[in-house]
Amino acid sequence: MTGATHQPQEFHYRLPATFGGQRPGAHRGSSLGAGQIFAAHRRLLDHPDPRRLDLRASVRDVRREWLVRIQQQRVSTPVHAVVDVSASMHFGARRSKLDVVADFIEALGHSAFRTGDPLGLLAFDHGLREDLYAPARHSRGAGIAMAEALRRCEAESAYQHDRAHEQTVEALRQTIASLSGRRGLVFLVSDFHWPLQPLHGVLEQLAPACVVPIVAWDPAEIEPPSAHALVALSDAETGVRRTLWMREPLRRQWADAVVERRAALQAVFSRHGLAPFHFEGRFDAEALTRHFMEAVV
Repeated sequence: MTGATHQPQEFHYRLPATFGGQRPGAHRGSSLGAGQIFAAHRRLLDHPDPRRLDLRASVRDVRREWLVRIQQQRVSTPVHAVVDVSASMHFGARRSKLDVVADFIEALGHSAFRTGDPLGLLAFDHGLREDLYAPARHSRGAGIAMAEALRRCEAESAYQHDRAHEQTVEALRQTIASLSGRRGLVFLVSDFHWPLQPLHGVLEQLAPACVVPIVAWDPAEIEPPSAHALVALSDAETGVRRTLWMREPLRRQWADAVVERRAALQAVFSRHGLAPFHFEGRFDAEALTRHFMEAVV
């Protein structure tokens, strides 16, 4: 739902590292300039700005020189959302995972604008989705436009061969090529229903950016159906279909597989010092704020 009366959700994020740049913002900068964080004292002759003169420090100085306060500048940093729009992301019992992701992107756009950061969007399925690409820009309506583009995005047809998942990973590598070696904040949004081993290379490719994995699952994926029922299942990525009689042992196996998958994802991200954020069926902005506050000390 969008419109003049619709107010997007907002969350607050802070980053563990310092960033360079000249545009004022909310993040700790590596350069010196206008700011509120004290960095050091310097001689007035080297930095001739009497407004920053520190009389107490000058009196205590053993060299009897006039000293000025130098502040650490706060800067803005580019924010990018890299979104998986493959067939599995269009699945959902009540709302598709991609529709919930669009809620997140709308909130991200609102939050980034209020923080002073430019926001960009990159998307992939089995290739780079150039039609969804949006360069990073500082605009009040950027998040809304990106969210609407994702909601209008049509599901691709099932890619019916065994290498479908591998091609999704290769498409992700191509998509993030423009971000390689660049600092900033990157949200990697997917259900991660593809092989996890290549994910190590993807995360290394994104260094030295601050990466926040967003794991989007639907309750229908993680909650097994009732026992003693005939269930028709279909893999959204490969189109492979099968029919199962849902027995109680199979329900337990389903639940165990979800736990194992969650643990496997956690292990991959932990190896790179990352903390994934999960949402299942809905996006909670307050929960994401708490996630950032707990992850960054």
